[in-house]
Amino acid sequence: MAEQKVKGKIVIDTERCKGCGLCVEVCPNQRIEIADTLNKKGYYPGRFKENPKKGEKGCTGCAQCALVCPEVAIEVYRAK
Repeated sequence: MAEQKVKGKIVIDTERCKGCGLCVEVCPNQRIEIADTLNKKGYYPGRFKENPKKGEKGCTGCAQCALVCPEVAIEVYRAK
């Protein structure tokens, strides 16, 4: 099976994120999780699972996570 090419990536501003989990729920490929460490404000922020394991799908750059983020804490980058 060929290595699946990752089409996108996201960057989450962990200090702006309040850990609401909306991005986790909306991600079609389950590439976002809630971190187990607190940020400076006392929230558990979202964390991007960057390297997909075999059989997992990578980030497609769909930007659904950024659209639902109430804190505007997610930047989406797409591969060219």
